[in-house]
Amino acid sequence: MTQRHSRLRTMRAAMAMALTVLLLCGCVRKPKLHLYGMEELELEFVMTDLNLEVLWNYDDYNYRDEWYYGWDDIDRRIFGEFGYIEPSEFQLRRYYTGNEPYLAHTNMYAHQFAGNRFTARYMWGYWDLLVWNDITTLDGVQSLIFDETTTLDYVTASTNQTIYNSRYNAPRFVRSFWEPEALYSAYVQGVDIDQSLRGFIYDEERKVYYKKIEMTLYPITYIYLTQVIIHNNNGRVTAIDGVGNFSGMARTTNVNSGIAGADAITIHYTTRMKNNCDMRGEPVDIIGGRLMTFGICENNCGRMRSQAELNDKHRHYMDVTMMFNNGMDSTLVFDITDKVRKRFKGGIITVELDMDTVPIPSRSGGSGFDAVIKEPEDGGTWEIDM
Repeated sequence: MTQRHSRLRTMRAAMAMALTVLLLCGCVRKPKLHLYGMEELELEFVMTDLNLEVLWNYDDYNYRDEWYYGWDDIDRRIFGEFGYIEPSEFQLRRYYTGNEPYLAHTNMYAHQFAGNRFTARYMWGYWDLLVWNDITTLDGVQSLIFDETTTLDYVTASTNQTIYNSRYNAPRFVRSFWEPEALYSAYVQGVDIDQSLRGFIYDEERKVYYKKIEMTLYPITYIYLTQVIIHNNNGRVTAIDGVGNFSGMARTTNVNSGIAGADAITIHYTTRMKNNCDMRGEPVDIIGGRLMTFGICENNCGRMRSQAELNDKHRHYMDVTMMFNNGMDSTLVFDITDKVRKRFKGGIITVELDMDTVPIPSRSGGSGFDAVIKEPEDGGTWEIDM
């Protein structure tokens, strides 16, 4: 009897051990889906094609065919690179809206990072995600100002006023504004971190579930390249003061939507004069410049396909101050409204002057002498209002 009981106990112990081994060594389960109430989301940031030929995709337009000013090492030191430069550092804002998408933002998580990927853990529910580039400049001084405190629903970018007068939008803005630096952004709403992990992938190596979202950044500031081509100068215009003004552009932009603000301002920018440039075999002098803008007010110009979509309530002017060989100076103001509307998302703005038709001033004008150069109405004669 004792021997039989001993055999039974031995068999039961063996069965228990086998069951334990089976449980430990059998099929390994993935971790519980809802262990902590949050999962990983991997964001990948992709820049749209920043080639000017792609961004300035107007019908039958090749900007190189009409750009005579050129771009040398001195221009790079003054203005920077000719076109857009791909950024490497970014700002990210995450907004949690709970169990419903597209609600007003009540909280925000801020991050700064380098590279084109960012991974973090997200609570279940809906998220809005905003990213824009960190700003780098030639001189280390940043003009862009970001307002994130007025409302959490969107970020507004703007610049400050200069000490220089503004002719075209007074009395509201009696001074011109600094041009913004290149700004790119991407914004997605209603990203669903679902408890069922729909759309998630299991990473065997890290033992976590993750979801990958690609966000494409687009420019929300626009490059204009200006050139005043001087025919038949023969030494009459000897120099410029190195300052240009470009009016009727937006004072702010919405970083989330890319829609420019309603207030029109004048942008202050740098210009340079070159002598004996080649224009289809003719030697000409050219006053050139490069400026960045927030675009035309109340439009998302970069996402528009044609001028027919543009709503522009403002006129646009460009001015340069020229020094003449008799020691006098004059500020010439050009109405470029039609040119800006035609190149609504940036491009070449060209004005041509025949100095045989422009009288040399007999007194110094500065800002008090404005020659308004209108578009030629008879095929070549410039009308100049003194």
